[in-house]
Amino acid sequence: MAKIRLATTWLDGCSGCHMSFLDIDELLIGLAEKVEILFGPLVDYKEFPEHADVTLVEGAVSNEADKKNIVMIRARSGILVSFGDCAITANVPGMRNRYPVGEVMKRAYVENADSVPAGNGGVRSEAAGVAFQTVPPLCQKARPVHEFVPVDVFLPGCPPPPEAITFLLTELLAGRIPDMTGRTRFGA
Repeated sequence: MAKIRLATTWLDGCSGCHMSFLDIDELLIGLAEKVEILFGPLVDYKEFPEHADVTLVEGAVSNEADKKNIVMIRARSGILVSFGDCAITANVPGMRNRYPVGEVMKRAYVENADSVPAGNGGVRSEAAGVAFQTVPPLCQKARPVHEFVPVDVFLPGCPPPPEAITFLLTELLAGRIPDMTGRTRFGA
């Protein structure tokens, strides 16, 4: 039997869902016999694979890189799972939505910045003239994954409990789309 090709990734999130994934503990050993982990924070591959049977996506779509990446990830994934509350509702990243992008950038990169000036040819953002090198331009609002691409399974929780992740993976390995009703809840 061929192994299922699994990828995990996060957009704008805290990695708490991935930590909960690790909390399935010894079940990871059995999972390794049935799954090939292609991409994620547990592997060193730098590029998302051409095809994953299942992809767990943590986090909201909050910047231009996230928008580009989620479209590419959807195109390369058989089953796409919105993994956690941020992917489903924008949750914590969405807390910035009530503020204009320029104010968010100013707060993060001017008011809370180190007093050492940005060097090495920092690029100016459109928002508030803030200099930065690695931060992609922010979207006007942080939004859930399903507002950009079709999602096959929603796994709520902040983070989802290990038992719900185990059920999800067991069902997917059995070739079934899991019904997550009653298995977890938002904020759980």
